[in-house]
This record gives sequence, C-alpha cells and structure tokens, in this order.
Amino acid sequence: MTEITQLTSMPEDWTRALAVVAHPDDLEYGCSAAIAQWTAAGRDVAYVLASRGEAGIDTLDPAECGPLREREQRAGAAAVGVSSVEFLDHRDGVIEYGTALRRDIAAAIRRHRPELVITLNHRDTWGGVAWNTPDHVAVGRATLDAAGDAGNRWIFPELVEQGLEPWDGVRWVAVAGSATPTHAVEATAGLEAAVRSLLEHRAYIEALTDQDPETYVREFLATTTAEAGERFGGRPAVAFELFPR
Repeated sequence: MTEITQLTSMPEDWTRALAVVAHPDDLEYGCSAAIAQWTAAGRDVAYVLASRGEAGIDTLDPAECGPLREREQRAGAAAVGVSSVEFLDHRDGVIEYGTALRRDIAAAIRRHRPELVITLNHRDTWGGVAWNTPDHVAVGRATLDAAGDAGNRWIFPELVEQGLEPWDGVRWVAVAGSATPTHAVEATAGLEAAVRSLLEHRAYIEALTDQDPETYVREFLATTTAEAGERFGGRPAVAFELFPR
C-alpha cells in the first residue's frame, strides 16, 4: 500500500498577498476558505483578474455578462474580507500567454507589493483527468513568471517610467488546484465564508447546474476540502503547490 505524503502547513510569516486568476469564481472554487482565514487574522489580500468572465454564460451576451460577473466577483470577494478587486480586461476565453500578460501582472505585483502570490493550476490538465482551459494555463504560467519580472527593473522598464518601482519581495507563489500539492491551510474556520463567497456567483452557478445552488456549493466545497484534509491530519483543508522564490 502506497503511503500518502502529508501536506505541510503554509507559511504564516507574511502580511500581504495578491491572488491572480483568469476569471470571476476561480478563487471561490479554489481557495477562498483559506483567504477568509487569512483576512480574519489581519492579513491583507487583494485580487487581480485577467478577464471579467464575459464569455462564461452561454445565454448572456458578453456585454451584459461581463458587468454582471464583475458585480458577483466583488460581492464574493467581500464575503471573505477582500476589498481590493482589479480587472486587467484581457478577453475571456482567449487570454494569451506572453509579454503583454506578464507585464500587466508584474505591474499589479509592483502596485500591491505582496510577499505571497496566489494563482490557479497552470498545467494542461486537472490531475491528468480533465483538460484545463487555455485561460487558466496562460494566467497561471504568466503569474509564476511575473513574480520574477516584478523584481527586475530592466524587464518592462516602462513600468518604472509609470512610477512602479521593482518589487523583489515575493517569497512564494502558491498554486491552488494543483495535482501535486505540497502545503495546506486548515479550512474549518473559513468554510462558511467560502460558501457565502461562492454563492455570490449565483448567475454563473444557475447557468452551470440545475441543482439547488446552496446544495451544489456546500457539496463541492465539502468534498474538495475533505480530499485535501486526508493529507492534512484529517482536517478540512485547502491545498497549494508552493514555489519558493
């Protein structure tokens, strides 16, 4: 019988984090229970989203969907104690990995000056079972790269001209939704806030499933945190793959 590798507790010696993902709801599905606990403990967490999720609901035109999903995201962030939510306005569904995206994320890192950067699974699949979306891959990969770009004044020198001085203070990048997690945060105290946060994405959830939204959300979060908890002392948890810098 193969022994299950246990997850290590996430570092706690930091005060500012920046979460960078592709779409509204990415953080609520991925790691908002951890974020709720961090903000409750007095840590500062800000969100940056590459798009407004305007292509996410088939029955809504993007011009209507984008503002709706932005409102849902701001409400979802507020439910876990996050007040700073920025949108980079890359086009949902066709976000491209490249220097433009790296520059925008590096600029956000320089603005917020986090010690911890959080993003979502940047690999081609979800654990080799389901294919990941190009947006998640592009934003996750660009975030890992931008954490280094942010500290080098000779990469994107135009940012310095805009008043954004280099920030080489990122100590870790934590990837949520990884099939190879290394660390975790106990989710017990933040789980109810995480439920409220994901429920704020009601229009998206109602388009996604015929199931009662609250039942769907509670079952999803209970399952994912229990699975991570199997490798974290049996406690409900949010898992991350942690890359030190």
